[in-house]
Amino acid sequence: MTSRYRVEYALKSHRRDEFIEWIKGLLAVPFVLHADVENYDEGFTEHYSTMEDYEKYLEAQESVIASECQIRYQEIFADVEKLVDHTIVIDDINEKDPERNLNSRLRKLVPSVGRFFTPLPLTEAFLIEDERRSISKRRLVSPSFNDIRVILNTAQVLALTKIYKDHLRSGSKLKLITFDGDVTLYEDGKSLEEKDPVVQRLVKLLSLNLFVSVVTAAGYPGQQGAAKYHERLRGLLDALNRDDCILTPKQKENLLVMGGESNYLFRYSNELKTFEFIDAGEWHLPVMLNWDKQKITFIMETIGKHLLHLQKYFNLESTTTLIKKERSIGIIPNDHCKILREHLEEMVLSCSNKLDEILTGRQLTDSGKNGIRVCAFNGGSDVWVDIGDKSLGVEALQRYLCQSIDEDDYLHNVCPILKSESLHIGDQFASLGANDFKARLSACTVWIANPRETVAILDDLINYLEK
Repeated sequence: MTSRYRVEYALKSHRRDEFIEWIKGLLAVPFVLHADVENYDEGFTEHYSTMEDYEKYLEAQESVIASECQIRYQEIFADVEKLVDHTIVIDDINEKDPERNLNSRLRKLVPSVGRFFTPLPLTEAFLIEDERRSISKRRLVSPSFNDIRVILNTAQVLALTKIYKDHLRSGSKLKLITFDGDVTLYEDGKSLEEKDPVVQRLVKLLSLNLFVSVVTAAGYPGQQGAAKYHERLRGLLDALNRDDCILTPKQKENLLVMGGESNYLFRYSNELKTFEFIDAGEWHLPVMLNWDKQKITFIMETIGKHLLHLQKYFNLESTTTLIKKERSIGIIPNDHCKILREHLEEMVLSCSNKLDEILTGRQLTDSGKNGIRVCAFNGGSDVWVDIGDKSLGVEALQRYLCQSIDEDDYLHNVCPILKSESLHIGDQFASLGANDFKARLSACTVWIANPRETVAILDDLINYLEK
């Protein structure tokens, strides 16, 4: 049973997705008005002499009411789909003529909604997930947050596969798929094993000539860092290094790792049979190359002092350790210890506020919107503050990898890889303290809850691509 604590915790603004919550509210109306079987015929006593006859009547009516609910739900998703299409049109107009600054109907209703890089076939996606999850057949549990999250995921995959199949006409198709690490490809703190079901799906994506990259907060610099990432992804590398691997040497080198959010890039090397460190000068975005190293040091030192203060303030000195790296700093639990969820959230929110104060302070007068970017996030069991974020990591990959595309691979070769040609799959998309959230700025996204969901969504993606 869901406790009152969990309900109240989930209602906190930093733990919600307003777009999903808005759709959930829309679907609650037909659920209340059309899902009540018992009151479908209030005068049943006049028509049925026994309760047994009435129960038979209810069974017959269940499918009728489920169909009615499905129609009502479908109508709502069709309307939301139109609002998304309208928002895409308005955003394109604003991009070409920023002075117009138009606002779509959807953004007026849900101000926090982000950019849509593709249309979303929500009606089709709802029918697919309704078949799987029996949403319309439920009489006591209304369409949930997870129902809508999964429908949005399926809609995004459908949209990308339609673009992929239509690329000869449009000149654009899916090229890059990026993944978070922990809780997305493998369980938190674990490593990828060759027997894990996601491994064969990743190999399949590479065989379709797609670029595949892990974009992770774990940051390890230099060629020594390659060994760290090899260990975390050893199951996939073992599959690539097998003599009977189906991939070509070129397809194998389409596997990359972006570490430390956007700080360290590694690419698989056929010669080394492992990851090779790529120098920052080859892939850093111009804005990143201009970051002042002294200011980065100042940010890290200041936020480090703040984390020490929080560690002491919450009496965590004996149960946690402060870790300092080149471009990140964090608090992790000691062995056999655990940081309370409330403490994790408090520290992330406090660090975010401190970062706002630092970045707008006199010491960093030019580090505002176009200056140094920093993110604070809750890793599930620890708290980290990193220079950069995943939006920069994905964008850097889009610019770097477009150099690897053969001119005759596509009708119209676009550089960089477009946001509508990129998909990021991750588990942390809450509005604050979740490092996958920023990836929404640079790519289409899919929000999963565990590695099993990653396997399921990849099965859908691969099936639709090959269908």
